[in-house]
Amino acid sequence: MYSCRKRTPNMDNQNTEARFSLDCVEESGLSISGFSDEILLNILTHVPSHDLVLSVGRVCKKMKTLSLDKSLTNHVRLSKEYLASDDAVRQVVKELASDIQTLNMSGCYWLSGATIDQLTRCKGLVKLDLSGCRLTSLRLSKILSVLRGLRSLAIDIDNGFDLNQLSSESKATLSQVNELKQTLYTPSYGVVPCCTNLERLLLYFEIHDVTREGSTVCCQLMVGQSSIPHYQNLQVFFARLAPGEVNQTLMNLYLAVFSVRVPEHLRVFIISIPGNNPGHWPAARSLLEGMARNGALEALQLPKTWVEHSSLQCILKHSVPSHLNFSRCSVFGSHLIHRILSNVQDLRQLVSLNLSGCIQGLFLDCTWKADEQIDGCAMESLVSACPNIRHLNLSAAHYHGTPGSEEHLCTFLARLRSLRSLALPVCAVSDGAKTSEQVVQDNVAPLSSSLMLGLKKTARVGLQTYRVNSEPRASESSSAFRALLEGSPFLEVLELIGSNFSSAMPRNEPAIRKEQAACSLAGQIGDSEVAVVGMLLFLRRLTLAQLPGMLKGTGLLEVAMKCRDLQTLSLANLGVLKNMTYMPSLIEALPYCKQLRDLRLEQPYINANARFFQALSQCRALRRLCIISRNGTFQADAVVSFMESCLDVIVCHMFMGGTLVACRNLQKTLQDRFSSERPALNVVIYPLLHEDLALIIREMPLLHLDEITLFKSRVAEDPPQLWW
Repeated sequence: MYSCRKRTPNMDNQNTEARFSLDCVEESGLSISGFSDEILLNILTHVPSHDLVLSVGRVCKKMKTLSLDKSLTNHVRLSKEYLASDDAVRQVVKELASDIQTLNMSGCYWLSGATIDQLTRCKGLVKLDLSGCRLTSLRLSKILSVLRGLRSLAIDIDNGFDLNQLSSESKATLSQVNELKQTLYTPSYGVVPCCTNLERLLLYFEIHDVTREGSTVCCQLMVGQSSIPHYQNLQVFFARLAPGEVNQTLMNLYLAVFSVRVPEHLRVFIISIPGNNPGHWPAARSLLEGMARNGALEALQLPKTWVEHSSLQCILKHSVPSHLNFSRCSVFGSHLIHRILSNVQDLRQLVSLNLSGCIQGLFLDCTWKADEQIDGCAMESLVSACPNIRHLNLSAAHYHGTPGSEEHLCTFLARLRSLRSLALPVCAVSDGAKTSEQVVQDNVAPLSSSLMLGLKKTARVGLQTYRVNSEPRASESSSAFRALLEGSPFLEVLELIGSNFSSAMPRNEPAIRKEQAACSLAGQIGDSEVAVVGMLLFLRRLTLAQLPGMLKGTGLLEVAMKCRDLQTLSLANLGVLKNMTYMPSLIEALPYCKQLRDLRLEQPYINANARFFQALSQCRALRRLCIISRNGTFQADAVVSFMESCLDVIVCHMFMGGTLVACRNLQKTLQDRFSSERPALNVVIYPLLHEDLALIIREMPLLHLDEITLFKSRVAEDPPQLWW
């Protein structure tokens, strides 16, 4: 049965659902073929391309005709269509080759090289994304040689890539490309030297400092190549770096041309460097001065130390930005906010702002720490000046409001009626320090550290249970947080992340063995605050990390019951770390998550037993599961049963306790049993504390590693519509 629901949000947490099913249509004497072509085409836009060709087109003559409509066949997206096998993709290419103009195969790591070779049939391609696909220099040369009209290209540059293997015809094609996205796994300029008309360049640096054999990677390119890149027409420059010195060295080589001349029409300049690395580059000042002379930028992100340059003020003065990312910059938050307010011409165009990690200790009673000199009125001024912000990230910081004061961060943010995604530190949700009487009433002991929760006892007055339809009293939850959510009814993404949270799952380093203590005010945020999230009827992504006060998890049940469109759920270090006390509530909540596709759990002690996987099996839409647990245990037969029940699950990442033998046995069992049915199946089960963890991580598909396995805040991370 297919159904569609029309939702009307209101402040009473009630929603009107207009339900319609094909059963009713058939009873009234109508059939699906009775719908107009316009309606059917609108429906078919949501059907995967391989299903259009292999299934829909074989239903009847009318559906065959509609499935070949230009509006469906000109733009084909195979990215994240995990059930598309090699045979299915070849059939799609065979039947639609003459019509396809845009083909997105990003992240199709499971397709064979022979399938990629079939793209030579698609001679009319204008846009092609092969990121994450199996691509060699010779294979790329053959494809590009026939794509004379190609204007946009995305590829990976891996070990063994040789620019000299490209034919003259393929180089001629590259000379016409104006949009290029390169993911670099080896020190190289890739195909950039051949792209003489670039307007948009996106670079992802994923090079490891050490090879799999343990030798150091050398970043020495051919002499003279540093002057080859052609940036004179460049409008968008984007670079995101994975951790490592080689990545920074290579990025500096790509930036060398900017030290001589900054493109006149540059409007987007993004450099994203992870962690607290300063991203030192000797020619940074000349680059900033050049951008200041050229004028308006629409999107800007700089390495942390670059923000200190006075040239930044000149850049902002001539800009009308839609995206600003100052994540982890070395300028304190209020000073940075004042720079933005005093220098940017028109902040009404700003829709995406990331201040993650650059605002420390903001007190909203207009006082400040003497050593940080931060005035708390800055955020109110920012909100007033930027009424159209849709994506706002204030995570990795501390916000301590004054109890009883109306000047609360959440109160200010409630004025942003256009918000669609928001990231906040957990302590920002608190109304202020609770009295001892309030703490006792909430049945939560005063918390100085989440690590001590397991040693503290709460008062027991009989057996406390949670009724499914019980509504937490408004007085029990943060009134400011409730006001924020009431003022943002269309919020789709919400992240509440503890200021001191650090994931145990690293990128290149050994797993973290000890958690940092949570902020003192974070301990006051518990189930009543989480339950309030249930009023967000359009919520699609929810992240909760380091909430030591969330002991029972009853708020999760409220969210699962009301947020019917929730697709991604990430939970990390909630409640008592020594004992996952919210697991019973999570088990009760999971069956309500009918649309859940991605689930990520991180907790030092997780018991992934039969009850958990049985509840998870009711999430029929689930595609990706990731569990991070340093001392966690799993029940192997329960995992197998879960995989048998959830037919669409293609990612099962479990980094837990247990022996290496047990992990490998389960991984092999899952691969042997389900690989033939699920071509994109990616199973990684490995002890979290094993010394070879970094080697295992580097073999995982970047798509899943970046989107679910590694924890990070994703709100306002990149400019909207960065790539097609």
